[in-house]
Order: sequence, then structure tokens, then C-alpha cells
Amino acid sequence: MRKWLPLTAVCLGAFMLLVDVTIVTVALPDMSADMASDTSFGGFAGLQWVMDVYALALAALLLGAGSLADRIGRRRVYLVGLGLFAAASLACGLATGPAALIAFRAVQGIGGAAMFATTMALLTASYQGRDRGVAFGVWGAVNGAAAAGPIIGGLLTEHFGWRWIFFINLPVSALAVYVTLKAVAESRNPHAGRLDLPGMATFTAAATAVTYAVIRVGENGWGSPTTLGLLGLGVAAFAAFVLVELRSTRPMLDLSLFRSRTFVAVMAAGLLLSGAAFSYLMYVSLWLQSAEGMSPVGAGLVLLPLSAAGFVVAAVAGRLLHAVPPRLTIGGGLLLIGFGALLQAWMLDAGDGWTALVPGLLVTGVGVGAATPALAATAMGAVAPARAGMAGGALNTARQLGTALGIAVLGVVFHAGLRSGLGEGGRGLAEPLASGGAGQVLAEAPSGAAREALTGLVEAAFASGLRETFLVSAAMGLAGAAAVFLLLRGGTPAAAAPLPRPRTRSTGAQDPAGAPAVRN
Repeated sequence: MRKWLPLTAVCLGAFMLLVDVTIVTVALPDMSADMASDTSFGGFAGLQWVMDVYALALAALLLGAGSLADRIGRRRVYLVGLGLFAAASLACGLATGPAALIAFRAVQGIGGAAMFATTMALLTASYQGRDRGVAFGVWGAVNGAAAAGPIIGGLLTEHFGWRWIFFINLPVSALAVYVTLKAVAESRNPHAGRLDLPGMATFTAAATAVTYAVIRVGENGWGSPTTLGLLGLGVAAFAAFVLVELRSTRPMLDLSLFRSRTFVAVMAAGLLLSGAAFSYLMYVSLWLQSAEGMSPVGAGLVLLPLSAAGFVVAAVAGRLLHAVPPRLTIGGGLLLIGFGALLQAWMLDAGDGWTALVPGLLVTGVGVGAATPALAATAMGAVAPARAGMAGGALNTARQLGTALGIAVLGVVFHAGLRSGLGEGGRGLAEPLASGGAGQVLAEAPSGAAREALTGLVEAAFASGLRETFLVSAAMGLAGAAAVFLLLRGGTPAAAAPLPRPRTRSTGAQDPAGAPAVRN
């Protein structure tokens, strides 16, 4: 049993950091109510940042953390990530104000990136042959089980309070540190070069500026100087990132990978899959708890069909669909994700309860399960083996960035839909409703016909906001499917996909053995 201790250490960290992507979803109304007196929370935008800043930190730092780990040691970076994640979790749980909570969520994401970027490389160094296959299979199952984040978050929030969604990380982190120190050996890439700090800085600036600009659109408007300035900064930073990577002899992301149509298709699919399938769950949770009066556990159970269907179908697809062309599994999965969102938009109407969402959530979950296993395999097959680690890291970055941008974009759509559903006379209620205050709004209303009218107005507003959100999610899923069907040609399975000729210079973001990077 001792030989499986490295797997235990890696799976503890991976499960914890992936659960924290979604565990906050069902706790947001309680957070908002607890900090309602602090105007610095920023209302709806503050709620978005609690979710978004974690995914944004993961997306921005994954590739850089992988390069750093190659250079100074994967075990060392993993341990630092665990320590930082635990300290930030404690600080989040003790936070007395929203600004501190958001700041420490960002630090938590930095620690998560350090852990996420090293997990698969540590497994590659710890196991060989059949044992390596078993280890990767267990690791993949643990990754899938992390979709239970809303259920775990609901149980902790309802029975112990929202702060315990962060405190629970402390004993898990301590156990992971202990097992890592006891059983995991250090490994490095002896050919790793210096860190691509300019690339890390410009990519982080671009992603942060664009996400922040979109989140603030509800308050500033699309045409405001603030919005336009932030978007301009994001575009300029991204252009600088491209120039830096083109000029660097050891880039964080080798842009020549994008000469492959297959690689471009996979990156687009990863970005749009996360945005279409998961980013609206925050707004569904707000509706279920603040307007429908459900408990955090109840809200988490409503979202269970998506994660359960995704887990089951992914397990089946990995065994039975490995020979099916990725054009069909990935493209078909994205089509199902789009149709699932359309089904939710079509079935939800004012006065409907949570059951209206279940069929669409199931269809979306089937799409996620069908597409996800083939994404990473196709990304690896699209590049030379020596670039597999970089390709996997790029896919993970695209997926986390898709979540961050999806939350921001769908937040604008949801807020606009609320205002539209409230009409001219009730638009002042849009911000309280979006911030999880529907229960308080209804409680303060006079009894009788006036309360019934207000209840109907709130139900219509949420139905309007969610329908618009589902429609945009559907558009993202269908756009991803179109990109896959257009760019992925032929019927070659991922494992046998042709490899483009690699560049002659090396990079510092890959394993010398071509070990694939982590998948989500």
C-alpha cells in the first residue's frame, strides 16, 4: 500500500482545489446576507468576483507555475501551493469584510495553480508501466468526483455556516502535506530554462483587465470610459503577450502550436465548454435560494443531475468511445451542452420551480461527459510528444479562463434580463435581486394583493434573467461545436492524430518525457 501514497497526496490536493472552483456557488446568498451591511462588497459584482477571481488566478498562472516547477522542483512547488492554499483558506474563513474575502480567494487561486500544474508530473515521476495507468485512472476519477462541490458546499453552509467551506481545507491540506513529505520524491526537468516572467505578467494583465471590464459593465455600461479603457488595456496586454512569446527563445506558450487546426479546435472547445456548461450555475443558485427559498443543500441537489450525468458518461466514454473520432465526441458533446441550455430556456417560465431545469441539466451533463475525456487526448495528439505538457497546460488554462469569462459575460446578461423582466417601474429592484436579496425584498412587502403582485414580478424577473442567460450559454456551446466540426477534419481518433513538426528550440514548460499536463 505504501506505493500508492504519492497518488494519495496528489489526489488530496487535486480534489480540494477543483472542489473550490464550485463549492462557493451555493454559499453566495449566505455570504451576501452576512456582509450586506458592508457597501464595499459591491453587490452583484462582488458576488461575481468571489467566484471569478479564483478561476482567473488558476487560468493566469497555470503555465507559469508549471515552468517554475520544472525548474526548481515539482514536489517543492506542490508543497508551497498546498501551504499557500491552506493559509488563504483560513484567511477566507476569517475574513470580516468582502474586500479581504475576494483578495484571499485570489491567493487561494495562486496556491491552487501551483498544485494543479504539478499533479500529473508528480504522478509521472512516481509511477511506471501498469501502475502509472492505474494512478492516472484514479486521478481522473477524483477529478470527476470534484464536481460534487455544490453538494459539499451546501452541506457545510447549511449545517456549519459558509465559512466552513474554507475551514474544511485545513485538515485536508495538512494531511496532503504530511503524505507528500513522507512519500513523494522530488523531480525536475534538467533542461528547463528561465521563467517567462514577461509572458506571465502580460497574460495575467490581459485576462484580469478584460474580466474586470465585463463584470463592471452592469454598473458602468459598455460605452463608459472605464469599460473602454479596461478593454483597451486588455487588448494591449494580450498583444504584448503575443509579441513576448514570439520573441522568447523559451516561451511559456509556444504559439506555433496554433498552426495546428486540431489544437485551435481543442482550445476553442475547452474555452467555450466551460463557459457554456458551468458559468450559469452561480445565477441558478441565486434564484433557487433567494427567490425559491431553497436551502443550500437543496440548491446543490438541484445541480446534481449535471455533475452526476457528466461523471457517469465520462467514465463510460473513456472505455467505449476511445476509438470514435474526436470530431464526433467533442463536437457532439458541445452540441448537447448547447441543446441542454436551450431546453432550460424553453422550459423555464415565471412561477416554475426547479424541476423545469432538470431535463436540460441532464442533457448538458451528458454533453460534458462525452466531450471532456476526448479534449485532453486530442490536445496531446495534436502536438509533438515533447510539447504534450505545454499542450495540456494550455488546455487547462483555456478551460479555467472560459469559466472566468463566462461568469462575467453571463452576469451582464443575467442582470440585463432581470431589469427587463422587472419593467420600468421595478428596475430599482434589479441589484437587490441579483445580489441574493429576493427574500428580503418579499419579506418587506405589505401583505395581500400587493405582495402577490410583487412575488409575480420577482418570479417573472428571474425567469427573464435566467432565460437570457441560458440562451447565451447555448450560443457558446453551439459555437464551440461549430468550431470543432469546421476545424477537426477526417475521422482519425485522438490517439492516432498526426503530429505537426516541432520547433527546434526547447521550452521550460514541459516534462522531458513528454508527460501530459493536468486535465480538468
